[in-house]
Parts: sequence; structure tokens; C-alpha cells
Amino acid sequence: MAERTRLPAVQQPDWGTELAAVVAELRRRPALVTPSSCYSLQRELAAVAAGAALVIQAGDCAERFTDTMAGKLDLLTALADQVEVATGVPVVRVGRFAGQYAKPRSESTETTAHGPLPVYRGDAVNSPDEHPEARVADARRLLAAYDHSATALDALFLRDLLPPFGGTDHPHSVTYASHEALLLDYEHALVREDDLQGGDYGSSGHLLWIGERTRAVDGAHIAFAEAITNPVGVKIGPDATAADVATLVTRLAHGHAPGRLSLITRLGPRLGQTLPRLLDELGPLARDVLWLCDPLHGNNLRNRHGQKTRVVDDVVAEVAACCAVLRDHGLALAGLHLETTPEPVVECVGSAPDLDRRLDHYTTVCDARLNAEQAAVVVATALDAGWGATVAGDSETGSTA
Repeated sequence: MAERTRLPAVQQPDWGTELAAVVAELRRRPALVTPSSCYSLQRELAAVAAGAALVIQAGDCAERFTDTMAGKLDLLTALADQVEVATGVPVVRVGRFAGQYAKPRSESTETTAHGPLPVYRGDAVNSPDEHPEARVADARRLLAAYDHSATALDALFLRDLLPPFGGTDHPHSVTYASHEALLLDYEHALVREDDLQGGDYGSSGHLLWIGERTRAVDGAHIAFAEAITNPVGVKIGPDATAADVATLVTRLAHGHAPGRLSLITRLGPRLGQTLPRLLDELGPLARDVLWLCDPLHGNNLRNRHGQKTRVVDDVVAEVAACCAVLRDHGLALAGLHLETTPEPVVECVGSAPDLDRRLDHYTTVCDARLNAEQAAVVVATALDAGWGATVAGDSETGSTA
């Protein structure tokens, strides 16, 4: 693993002199998740690859240290139950939580009421408060990220274990934690020996994904994903080339169990041009991965008041188009990747005319999130577009193909 830390790593904060002591402390701390729980997720994702299950991956854009888990778990459970009731097949439940404390940013500074400031990069890095001291990258926040992840994972464990807290006897009711593997000093410090499968695994979460801005095939983030045994994901944006995606599939999927690699498309209005091209050029390689649709990140915009938002009409259109393109290529949508919140917010708007009004119930510290009602609409659209129909048909005949 050591040689991979010398590769170019983008989107990394300037931590200052305290980083070495923080990394040493993280290396001494216990693993946040076990190799057996990561392997359990891998087995469930193999069922998805076999056409016997679907995936819902949902949760916050950028978690706050002050967040609690109950509402997030309730929303993820409701979305998964919505799919299971409609299709009759199990849903693998993966949260964007218990570790989603850092965000890549397109700009290093932003203009605020107090003048230009370094951009907020998530609670694991700095504070969203608008003054210079708050925006300085603080390596000690990595220790806080570990502590808050541990607390969230404890809540997750109790929820799945104890029926009074929402656990069920359903064999697929276990909920897994995922986050973007962005801060490599943190991720490398939490690599532990996988005594179940051999090699090393990332103990910071069950499924770790690499973002669109950090997926360079010659970069440190993909090298990290290649070196661990966890299930991994990679975000695929509209500028992705078939050559790069083919390299990702070869390095991250081949030699591993089916379902190890999820390609998470985030293509926005360019989906109709980009996804067919990628699938045509990938050929048989396209069958070696799970295809998930992130219909939010390609649809970011600002309303007339300068607030970051997304239009639900655009989001559902991308979901329907993704289902159709995959189906036309003999493939099926494996799952949805959504930024959601259980809070009673309105950060995404229903249609384009709504961009004229100011959003008052708006609390996000980064990108706009779907509220519970909007998330249910997106899931319903995917189901109406045929998501899960092939799986449901196969399950009725006993086939897992």
C-alpha cells in the first residue's frame, strides 16, 4: 500500500503540521467496520449482479457532526420498502452516512458576505461558518470524523439487531454504510488486514466510492480502491472516456467477485449522448459491473436568488432515460444513488418555473437534497420506467440470471 500513497492525489486539504500525529492516532484505533460485514455486503451485491436483488444507496450530501441517524435510517428503509413492495424482490440498503463528512469542490474559494473565503470541504476538514479561522483545514477534525462515524455505526448496528428499533427478520434488512473515499490520509490510516479474504480492507465503511473529480486512472484514489477488498464504486460523469472506464473495470472488477464494482453514472442532460457511447465502446465489459444511476449531480444549478438547487423534473427524466438506455443495450439498472434528507426541507424544486422563487426551508451546507416525498417520487419514476421488472419476472420463475 505504501507505494500508492506516493501517487498524485487531488482534492486533498493542506493539513499543516498536526497531520502526522493525527494519522498515528487513527492507525492505533480499532476498525470502524469488520471484514465480515464488508464480505456480507459483497455477497448481497453478488446477488444483485445475478439479477436477484436491487440496490438503494441514499443519504446526505455532506453529513454534519451534529446529525443523528434515526431519521436517515427511516428514510432509507422507506425507500427500500417501496421498491420491495413494488417488485417483490429484496433490496440491498446502503446509506450515504456514518462517514460522509468530506466533499470535493470545484472551486478552492467562495464569495461570502464577509468576502472571499476558502470553500467548506465538509466537517472532517473545516467548518461552514463564514469567517477565516473556521475555514482553515484542521487535521484534528479527522479524529472527530472517526468518533462520529463510530457513534453512527453503533446506531446502525442496534437498528439492525433489535426489532424494537426497527430491525426485522428479513434476510436483506441489514443496512450498510458508505461514503466517498476522498481524504486519503484518513482512509489509508484506517486500512486493516482482511483476515477473512486475505489482503487489506478499508475499515472506514462497508462500501467506498471514488468521485468524478478523483477517478483519474493514474491517481492515488483509484490505486487505493484497487488495493482494498471492499466493494467499491466509481462515479462516471459526462466527460468519461470509454478507455478510462474500461481501465477501471479491468483494475477494479476483474479478479473479484461479481458485484464488487459499481459504476455510478452522473450524466445529467448529456446522458443520452454519453451513456450509449460508453456502453457501445465497452462491449462485454459493461456486463462486469453494477450500473447505478445518480440523477442529481449532473443536474446542479442555481435559482434566480443564487441558491444551489436541482429540478425534480430533470432528476426523474435522467432516471427514466438511464433505465431505457441500459435496457436497449441488454443491461439492467442495478440501483439508485440519491442525496436525500429526512428533514422537512425544500432544496430541490419541482419544475423549471419554480426556479424563480426563493427557497425558505433550505438547510444544506453543500448541494440540494431530495426530501422524503421527492425521493419517493424519484423511486416511483424508476419503477414506472421498468426498474426491477426483469428481476421481478425472473424471481417469479425462480431464475437468478
